[in-house]
Amino acid sequence: MTVIPDATAPAGPRDRRAGDETFITALVGVVAVALFVAASVLVPNFFQPLTMLNLVTNNWAVITLGVGVTFLLVSGNFDLSVGGVVALSGVLAVWLAQSSGGPNPLSSGLGLPYWAAVAGALAGALAIGGLNALFVVRLSVPSIIVTLGTMMLARGIAQVVTQGSQRNTNLPPEFGVLGNLVMPGTSVKLPVVLMAILLIVAIFVERKTIFGRITHLIGANPVAARLSGIDRARHLTQLYLLSATIAGLVGILLASEFKSGLSSRGTLMEFDALVVALLGGVAIAGGFGSVVGMFFGAIILAVVTTAATGLVLSPDWQFILKAVAVFLAILTQTWALTLRNR
Repeated sequence: MTVIPDATAPAGPRDRRAGDETFITALVGVVAVALFVAASVLVPNFFQPLTMLNLVTNNWAVITLGVGVTFLLVSGNFDLSVGGVVALSGVLAVWLAQSSGGPNPLSSGLGLPYWAAVAGALAGALAIGGLNALFVVRLSVPSIIVTLGTMMLARGIAQVVTQGSQRNTNLPPEFGVLGNLVMPGTSVKLPVVLMAILLIVAIFVERKTIFGRITHLIGANPVAARLSGIDRARHLTQLYLLSATIAGLVGILLASEFKSGLSSRGTLMEFDALVVALLGGVAIAGGFGSVVGMFFGAIILAVVTTAATGLVLSPDWQFILKAVAVFLAILTQTWALTLRNR
């Protein structure tokens, strides 16, 4: 029988951890606001409503991927395959939806209805998630090695399907609807709305459900989780399938937005999703972190990269800035928690 610690129990390590998480999340939020103010002073025309909106809308894909990556990091596991799954699902959606009998191989697909193409693309994403779970959970291979391998596998399959190029012809008219649908009376597209809904659901699951508490317990104390009767294998399998599904949806929406399947799409998105989680205070060793913190981390990354562009810095410098931001985030988190718990 699974036994989860009672929320009404006397204060203990779990309460201390929860308090530390709230503290770190608040600290990350303050840093995000401070960076935005600094960028508004240093970068011409930065402080504008459109800029503030673009910080979120231009990064919806990374934020969405960050939800699945955050849950897995909190459980003490990695998922570096999400970028490859984005490419694979997008390419599969295009290939399955393309009309058959095109003039060349890249313009000819299976001619399935769009809903069936989406289902097939999600099945491909879930297959990668299932592979991750198989090797990590059943064969006990380190998750960082497994997901790095499945990332390359997914992108390799996408390259084979596109022959190293892209597929963007003979698509049904409805293919571009989902990725470009604009909410009435606004300029906000459907993918951004779906991102917001996913964030709200993820925050609720993380804070108010047994599923979220189990995820934290597995990462914080695997022995206690096992002794409590928690089925770690089942839970991690669900997390990997969830992350793969999210990545698959992102790939399908991006393919719809650009009306093309590109094998290089999603390159380094796995790195960005990991970065925003770490910037948001998620512990790389597991057991600590939140989706809200990840969102603030995404805002920090967006402010840094946007400000770098506004200051006309070379794109090459953005990689250095991201690396510096990650190091500073980890050092700041360690220092802040040490100072708080003296």
